Amino acid sequence: MEEKMGRRERKKMLSRQAILDAAVVVFSKKGFREASIADIMNGADLGTGTFYNYFQSKEELLVQLLGRLVKEVNTQVRDLQAEERPSCEILYKACMLMAKFLDENRYVMPLFLAAADHSGVPENVAEHKTVPTPGFKPLFEKILKEGQDKGEVRKDVPAELITEMFHSIYQATAFSKLEISFQENVAMKMKLLLDGIKA
Repeated sequence: MEEKMGRRERKKMLSRQAILDAAVVVFSKKGFREASIADIMNGADLGTGTFYNYFQSKEELLVQLLGRLVKEVNTQVRDLQAEERPSCEILYKACMLMAKFLDENRYVMPLFLAAADHSGVPENVAEHKTVPTPGFKPLFEKILKEGQDKGEVRKDVPAELITEMFHSIYQATAFSKLEISFQENVAMKMKLLLDGIKA
């Protein structure tokens, strides 16, 4: 019985992963609004009705995809903190990981940019209690406050204000007309900001 349950759970896990992977491909090709659940399930090679065994809506699926980014960034931050790296280095690496993710998954950008007030968030996403993007602000604020406590980051500017500036870099880059890549643009802005906040 346990072996049978194990197989069933494995199958469910693989199906869920197939849906998430297919959603990345479909959202990247068609965009979030134009992609349908049928498109996603065709990509996952599963029946359309099966979708609702795993997700309540397309919006919930997007939130789950963003959860991957949250986990990646949190893992990298924990690893860097364990190595006792300087706060500014931790911030730079976390921000560049986010830049890479946003660059490769442009359909996420509207939700990411709307994180502060949920304006422009796809319908029903704001209703989820676990929209992952706002979770980055407390993370950055915590790193900045730790940096201030260690004397690595300026104390004359509130950590909350610096956190807002980090978040706004992505918005400025998304609308940039400069002839440089998204990630390079973020990196240049990030370095300028970090130079300005170092103690």
